[in-house]
Amino acid sequence: MPNFLETDRLALRAFTAADTDHLLDLDNDPEVMRFINGGRPTSREAIETRVLPRLLHDYPCWESRGYWAVQEKTTGTFLGWFEFRPLDEYSSALVELGYRLNQAAWGHGYATEGSRALIHQGFTDMEVERVTANTMAVNTRSRRVMEKSGLSFVRNFSGDWPEAIEGSEHGEVEYELTRTEWEQR
Repeated sequence: MPNFLETDRLALRAFTAADTDHLLDLDNDPEVMRFINGGRPTSREAIETRVLPRLLHDYPCWESRGYWAVQEKTTGTFLGWFEFRPLDEYSSALVELGYRLNQAAWGHGYATEGSRALIHQGFTDMEVERVTANTMAVNTRSRRVMEKSGLSFVRNFSGDWPEAIEGSEHGEVEYELTRTEWEQR
């Protein structure tokens, strides 16, 4: 199966069931999951029954997925995943950008590189009108990636946390980039 998207250093491809162990490693790193669930481990059963089915979902408006595994092109090393999915199954106008990379990939510009490539593809080939992203207000690394990817701060808000995790008391932030703003750059 060909890659969905390539950059100078990255290859984004569809997930398969063979990625279960990669996802298990990723979602069991307390630092990777710190701002997602407070760093709690994820079971293999949860990966197989909840996480992987979500990553394998096809969106009717694109007839493709909204989540892609990311590998380093030269080595094939699994780095994590990117999310670029429509918030409405039947319309590609509004998409959510997200990423989850393993610690070894942090600090190398991979998250920004992949995000910029997805945004470019969304605005040029996928009829996207607005890209949105959010994170915990205290997640400064993720916020910086959003800014370097061209998104601008929109608002602070309080999320619905079923279980409070450290930092959630500061709320969440939303960033966005519209097609018009992207075209003007």
